[in-house]
Amino acid sequence: MKIIKLDSNSDRDLILKLIGSTKEGNVILKDKMRVNLFYLKDIKTPAANILKQDALSIGADFAVPKDTILYKEKSVNGLLIASDKHLKILSKKELCQPFGLKEFALELKSHIKTKHFDRQIMGVLNINEDSFYKGSRFVCEDAKLKIESMIEDGVDIVDIGALSSAPFSEKISKEQELNRIKPIIDEIYSKKLYDKVLFSLDSYTPLVLEYALDRGFKIVNDITGLADDDVAKIASKYSAKVVIMHMLGTPKTMQENPSYEDVILDIEEFFKLRVQKAESFGVNDIVLDVGIGFGKTLEHNLKLIKHLSHFKKFSLPILVGASRKSLIDKITPSKPDQRLAGTLALHLKAYEEGANIIRCHDVFEHIQAFKVVDALKATTI
Repeated sequence: MKIIKLDSNSDRDLILKLIGSTKEGNVILKDKMRVNLFYLKDIKTPAANILKQDALSIGADFAVPKDTILYKEKSVNGLLIASDKHLKILSKKELCQPFGLKEFALELKSHIKTKHFDRQIMGVLNINEDSFYKGSRFVCEDAKLKIESMIEDGVDIVDIGALSSAPFSEKISKEQELNRIKPIIDEIYSKKLYDKVLFSLDSYTPLVLEYALDRGFKIVNDITGLADDDVAKIASKYSAKVVIMHMLGTPKTMQENPSYEDVILDIEEFFKLRVQKAESFGVNDIVLDVGIGFGKTLEHNLKLIKHLSHFKKFSLPILVGASRKSLIDKITPSKPDQRLAGTLALHLKAYEEGANIIRCHDVFEHIQAFKVVDALKATTI
């Protein structure tokens, strides 16, 4: 007998197909092949003890402080360690338990039933002179060539903006924004480029958004997360996909000592409210964006990328845009034009944790990187 240790992220379907086990058996086996970690904050001590015993009884575990069984504290923090199969059992088992475990069971269910979305690469194009990365700034004629280049490279979405959202940037008037971007929108419309690729407008200005959506654009990329009711109304009118992004404050103020009680849970609550708002206006095609660099410290940004899978519970596509941002400079000193390697590292991790749409400046390099990822994933023993 020979033993080979496999990558824990190996494609479960491919391995089971290689083994040749039955389809019925594979359904059961796949639920046992992935280990999940859930950090529980402020769980009532009686609930912690019940969950500990229930977890152990099915082969899972719940790590708690050593004195939890003595009830010295009213609540504790703990780590649930469970396979997909264990989660399904616990989500039923805890429904009849007291001390908040019923709510826990319902929450667990939302993490079990998540949808799969295909990966898409979104290329960035800025029609202005004040974007933080000069490599993304284009005037009309150059913008056309850049769009054609991205389409040739295989981009899925082209995201165009005329309003800088870099930290401490000033907002321009709606007329200025429209004047900047109108020529390229008109060019896209006249050449019917929207038949070749999806176009997204990076804006929260109703006037500009309506102009773009009326001329072939399909996506509203709103950094304010539908703060303006008129944006929601326009998106609904054109049946547009809406990217709801989280931002703390405004571009001018967002990096002035950003703080959260818990960055992951605070953004989750923000998404709940804004998704409800979107749906109340008839917007049902929604993408979530945690807003890397928009009112976050380095620690906040890294936590969000590392634990991005938390937001899969919404069963909505997740967009991540960390391309060449200053958080890379805080890890390893660098200028924007030196941050491609750091960008790829962040985006590959985000994809591993559940990101579906990757917003980037470097389309060719990202598509190449993900083709390599796909080749690795398709490799069996």
